[in-house]
Amino acid sequence: MSQLAAHARTLKLVTVTDAAHLARIHETACLVQAGASPYAVVDQVRQQLVEILGLRGCRFEHGTLLGRHPRLEQDGSLTVGRPNWDLDKDGWPGDEIELSASVGGRYLGRFMLLPEPGTVPPPLQSRLVAVSLADHVGAALDTAGPVLDG
Repeated sequence: MSQLAAHARTLKLVTVTDAAHLARIHETACLVQAGASPYAVVDQVRQQLVEILGLRGCRFEHGTLLGRHPRLEQDGSLTVGRPNWDLDKDGWPGDEIELSASVGGRYLGRFMLLPEPGTVPPPLQSRLVAVSLADHVGAALDTAGPVLDG
């Protein structure tokens, strides 16, 4: 009986987590669709990324890629150098992690994620939500055009 109760608690947690993730994506999509300032979208997503990924900090860099940072990919995996990094086995790398904001294959900027040292990385589902939120920022920046370039 206790296994059944534990399973029910797990399912309830998954349902609540799924609903919270969906709400974040929907809220950000509405903000973009309403034509909000790209700065407002970037700031909202930055705050959401800190919450979703359990980060110590996060900042957004507009423009050109500089350096070779570990990268959170579109499929939720992490690339450090050439090979994929096993987040489940190796945890977060010690460096900042890049999450790009792009649209139609065009790079528009990136979030630089700073994980809490020694924390367990979030599950794949949370990482995919993070990628989706960054994509919304790409859409907001693309709509803004050259406004942010100056």
